[in-house]
Amino acid sequence: MIAGLSVAGLMLPESVAYAGIAGLPPQRAVMAAIAGCLIYALVGRSRFAIVSPTSSSAAILAATLAVFPGSAAQKAAIATLAVALVGLFFLVAAAGRLGSLTGFVSRPVLRGFAFGLAITIILRQLPSIVGVPEQGSSIAGIAINLIRTIPQWHVSSLVTGALALGALFLFRRWPSLPGAFCVLAGSILASTALSLSAHGVAVVGTIDTALQWPQWPGMTFRAFSQLAQLVLPLVLILFAESWGTIRALALRHGDTVEPDRELLSLGIANAGAALVQGMPVGAGFSAGSAAEAAGAQSRWTATLAACALAMMILVAAPAIANLPKPVLAAVVIAALSHALSPAPLLRLWRLDRDQFVALAAAAGVMAFGVLDGMLLAIALSIAALLRRLAAPHIVFLGQLGTSHDYVDWSRHPEARPIPDMLIARPVVPIFFANADRVFAGIAKSAAAAAQVTMLVLSLEESPDMDSTALDALIDFDEVMAKRGVAVVYARLHDQLRDLLVKSGAGDIAQRSHFSVDDAVKAALAAPLKAGTS
Repeated sequence: MIAGLSVAGLMLPESVAYAGIAGLPPQRAVMAAIAGCLIYALVGRSRFAIVSPTSSSAAILAATLAVFPGSAAQKAAIATLAVALVGLFFLVAAAGRLGSLTGFVSRPVLRGFAFGLAITIILRQLPSIVGVPEQGSSIAGIAINLIRTIPQWHVSSLVTGALALGALFLFRRWPSLPGAFCVLAGSILASTALSLSAHGVAVVGTIDTALQWPQWPGMTFRAFSQLAQLVLPLVLILFAESWGTIRALALRHGDTVEPDRELLSLGIANAGAALVQGMPVGAGFSAGSAAEAAGAQSRWTATLAACALAMMILVAAPAIANLPKPVLAAVVIAALSHALSPAPLLRLWRLDRDQFVALAAAAGVMAFGVLDGMLLAIALSIAALLRRLAAPHIVFLGQLGTSHDYVDWSRHPEARPIPDMLIARPVVPIFFANADRVFAGIAKSAAAAAQVTMLVLSLEESPDMDSTALDALIDFDEVMAKRGVAVVYARLHDQLRDLLVKSGAGDIAQRSHFSVDDAVKAALAAPLKAGTS
């Protein structure tokens, strides 16, 4: 109960703030949070997941709605349809057991995306803090407008937002206290007592909790098809963010979760959010971390949080109407401030791995917007993977003393090569894009080495091959045999052995062994037989 109440205190201001990011009425985010938590508690498996609107999904939804012209009512209908499509895509992915596809959004992409998104969202909150209208569709446009309108900054709004932001950071000294809820309550009291709205400070206004039947937005098939394409990145980032949160918290506490089950849960939760005219929902890291810190022990935490949020809206709706908008902007800034830490990006630089992919994700979001930036980051991530696979590294092995161990002799000077023999191991799976390079590189090294009459090829990194790679392997074997080099294979997986037999290259399978040491002994015992069988 304590954990549920603590989480509810965070959900209310975040939900209202995220609705503002999406350009939708606050009740949509509140109703989505209630529906998402209740449904996930019934279907999901994580005791820490709080399925509600997230900052990234709100930003992507805002970018999606900006593509379609129309009135506020039409955009609201399009938003409902977008949420329904999110749920449908999740359910289709769950039926197809596509949970592993989240791997295409790498952690560097997520870190860069979160960094760029945090800067974008925080910058978009500053007009609410200083009390000026937001102008400009890009970060540069918003920044220029903020500087140009400095003389028009509203002092009361600026003071209200600054005090709220300072209080939120101050409450971090006491993690056990629901800081966001305390600031929310204090700002409502101050707004009512000081009549901040009469002094020009914008307030939230009435939150309408009346449910309406979903309405079709009257879209053409072409517009509907465009909406479906724009929803796909939203589904991808929602699941990547949700699965990352659920998996990280589960591993920390020894819990068991399954990606396909979480796909199903998120699909049903988003379908429920669409029925209550809500927003896309996912398991955000801030809410999940809050549930963990509050001591959540079961999915009852999400249920009680949803019930507490509903009670707050029903009982305290008139008071929430006086909530100053600069305070909401401050809540969003404080919630995203942790994402501004450069530590994850600096770590990639120290490792010299994927740093440019992360930077491209951050720069893409800031330069091209959330949707295009996300797609660019994913494309760069896949391109980097393909480049790494297409230009493989081949290591050559030597024996450690008289043991059965064979290691890379370039990294281990104590390893000795076998006389008249070359032992090669590609360190990536062989497939159609790199097969010719791999086998050509090995053949070139064998030709360059003096008096090499035996070759041991370890294929432990290739559990299977496509037809292009298979043909390249067979051609390589024939070329080496014509050169008088006996080829013996090591660490062939059973699936690849079966494929060789089916292709008519059973002799290669017969010359394969389960260890490098066995292959070396076989080549030394009968090199001529191995090369001509």
